[in-house]
Amino acid sequence: MQPERQGIEVAVLVSVGRHPTTGRARRADQDARGLEMALGLEDRLPDSRIHLLHAGPSSLENASALRGYLGMAAGDGTTLDTLTLLEQAEDDDAIPALAEHLAATLPQLVITGTRAEQGEGSGLLPYALAERLGWPLVNGLAAVEKVENGVATLLQALPRGQRRRLQVRLPAIFSVDAAAPAARQSAFGPARRAGIEATPVTAEPDHEQTEWQLTPARKRPKRLKIVKAASARDRFKAAAAKAEGGSGQVLADVSSEQGAEAILALLREEGVLPR
Repeated sequence: MQPERQGIEVAVLVSVGRHPTTGRARRADQDARGLEMALGLEDRLPDSRIHLLHAGPSSLENASALRGYLGMAAGDGTTLDTLTLLEQAEDDDAIPALAEHLAATLPQLVITGTRAEQGEGSGLLPYALAERLGWPLVNGLAAVEKVENGVATLLQALPRGQRRRLQVRLPAIFSVDAAAPAARQSAFGPARRAGIEATPVTAEPDHEQTEWQLTPARKRPKRLKIVKAASARDRFKAAAAKAEGGSGQVLADVSSEQGAEAILALLREEGVLPR
């Protein structure tokens, strides 16, 4: 008996990213990787359908960034005609609106990035959605190998390049990071022709965020120089080499106060602490 290989409903949660250098709005890298994975899954399961979902305010800047996702399907026979925008204010909590929409539409797969590139960026959204919906969650998704009989076989990325094969009963939520395949370029024409379907939702303020105290970020301290060597021979030479410059000093039979003052003086000299 052949296993069941019917198409599935895939919802990809997308956000508005922020370019690290220019600060301009763009598609988020991790969310684009999640859509790339969904497009590859649709190639293996032709009857699958991909839905793009975003919760946030409606503006020209956000719409331009979100259209970057809609232009990713050009040229491979796949169409992403619309993106569903759950319209709400900037300070509203996106989790209740997303959970209500997913509970009503019931997709088998929900793919999202690990964390947003702006705003809170806490990485808790996939976990909060999984808790509200009662669905399993797998983080660090590297690849979806197959979907058969309501069970997804996938590869999870582990530290140091390792991979672990898992089987998860659907529906489920998967979060992707840098281990997922890089996203393709976005075509300008299809992105402009596609539509963004705005749906107003009931506003629910983010009460936890209102209790936060925001302060300007401080400049990161300078790191001390670390000798890096590729081989054991180079590491031995670096450890056995004499200190250059002769500016170091050996402290012996000194009090704890004198030792602390010498350490503080070194940290100020190296620029780790302000002078």
